[in-house]
Amino acid sequence: MSEMKTVSATESLLPTYARYPIALVKGEGSWLWDDKGNKYLDFMSGIAVTNLGHAPQRVKEALVQQLDQLWHVSNLFQIPNQAEAAKLLTDNSCGDAVFFCNSGAEANEAAIKLARRYHQLVKGNGRYEIITFHQSFHGRTLATLTATGQAKVKEGFAPLPEGFTHLPLHDFAALEAAVSDKTAAIMMELVQGEGGVNPVDPAYVQQVKALCERNGILLIIDEIQTGMGRTGKLFAHEHYGIEPDIFTLAKGLGSGFPVGAMVAKEELREAFSAGSHGSTFGGTPISTAVVKATVETIVGEGLSQRAAEQGEYLVSQLREKLADAPFVQEVRGLGLLVGIQCAGPVAGLLTEAQKRGLLVISAGPEVVRLLPNLLVTREEIDVAVAILEELLKASN
Repeated sequence: MSEMKTVSATESLLPTYARYPIALVKGEGSWLWDDKGNKYLDFMSGIAVTNLGHAPQRVKEALVQQLDQLWHVSNLFQIPNQAEAAKLLTDNSCGDAVFFCNSGAEANEAAIKLARRYHQLVKGNGRYEIITFHQSFHGRTLATLTATGQAKVKEGFAPLPEGFTHLPLHDFAALEAAVSDKTAAIMMELVQGEGGVNPVDPAYVQQVKALCERNGILLIIDEIQTGMGRTGKLFAHEHYGIEPDIFTLAKGLGSGFPVGAMVAKEELREAFSAGSHGSTFGGTPISTAVVKATVETIVGEGLSQRAAEQGEYLVSQLREKLADAPFVQEVRGLGLLVGIQCAGPVAGLLTEAQKRGLLVISAGPEVVRLLPNLLVTREEIDVAVAILEELLKASN
């Protein structure tokens, strides 16, 4: 028998995260408190997750009610909450059928599998290649990190699955040249969140959609970070006047409860026949009770439009206050997904913001990313902008 050893709780975790020395223990609305009683204005939202703020009452009530009734039964049985949550999503989108899972990576895995299976078993054309773009981020599983257009997430994981091509964003000639009779789908974010808060040009999106239609290629839109009202529409693709064949959701879908979803057009339904794909914990009574309450709140209270208005105010204030800050190169974004492009690394600035009671995150080494919840007030925006103005004007 091996000797007993004493380790701290932190040492019992694999060091996969570079954690800040802050232990957050309570949240309400836009605010968080640590175990020392310090209060923070949260402009991270758990990385675009707590779109309704922390511990939203309506979602909490739905969760508590479901916890008293039923937790898990498996997808071998009918799950009324799951069917109702799926109908809420299809009623409020261009999609027709939903697969529930546990995370954004799993939703993107499901999208990749559906695209390949549709082409190979329904269309019978053998297509399997997925085209994605540089600076994209699609997940941490082997397939989704391979789909991701950033080398840093792939280091040490070779050999990677075949069938993925990465191209520069906005280079339509390169995209046309890359399309072949093996191309099953083009997969893209309409605002690259992890890649630097880069909104895609609407004209380019129209070109991509037309290219897909001409060549029988599926268009997959990754809405993991941009969905659920974050960009000022329920889904970011609504800004672009297109209907994807597949789109994926997670993060804000469950208000902090782990859940993901893939939403597909009707003609793809037969590709996912019984037994072709599954998830033990996908779409449990608990998770879909949370989804229902979250979607009903965002849609019923018009929070997408509110995000558009508050995002416009946030960007306008940042541009005004930071106009004479040499360290700031650009303020960009869509709705309440906002990036401040800086002239150098921002890691130290994030730490200084924490000391002043503001939580923000980066999007690459030189971009400060702001992700307040959809219910953020103008007063809270003013507090955040004042702190950022002080820090960014002092940076060089």
